[in-house]
Amino acid sequence: MKASANEVMTLAAKAACGAGAPPAQAAAFGRAALCHLAADRSAVDLITALDALPHGPIISLPLTFAALATPASPKGVFRADTPPDLVRSYAEAQPFATSVAVDGHHLTATLDITTPTARPTVSRINLPDELARLLNTHAAKTLVPESAASRSSGAGAGLTDND
Repeated sequence: MKASANEVMTLAAKAACGAGAPPAQAAAFGRAALCHLAADRSAVDLITALDALPHGPIISLPLTFAALATPASPKGVFRADTPPDLVRSYAEAQPFATSVAVDGHHLTATLDITTPTARPTVSRINLPDELARLLNTHAAKTLVPESAASRSSGAGAGLTDND
């Protein structure tokens, strides 16, 4: 399935929220998922990360990269079970240049806050069917169930959408 870059990023963020991630971590996952798929990396890393919620890399990676922005901690070391490609995708999603090095079982990231990240322009993303199903399943958990109570509270278009 082909989707726009914005659709992929938004769907991945909604899916992370639906699977139990806090909004900030979910938004970071959406940006990283876009970078991951744009670089033609394995969708298995994204599926595994979603399955690990409410723990795992979707929770820990944004916090680790946020800590890199402090002067006291210019390098981050990641757990050995964190997929290196997923760390690279999170690094590419950062607003500043970040490099990732793999040394045996250790991943190290270094952030350069003086250099903005150079991002390639991506218009369409190939979204694997299995990942698309999982993202849509988790994203659907964020929707309000249809009921008279939800409609009376303002859910839905009501009478404003009558064309």
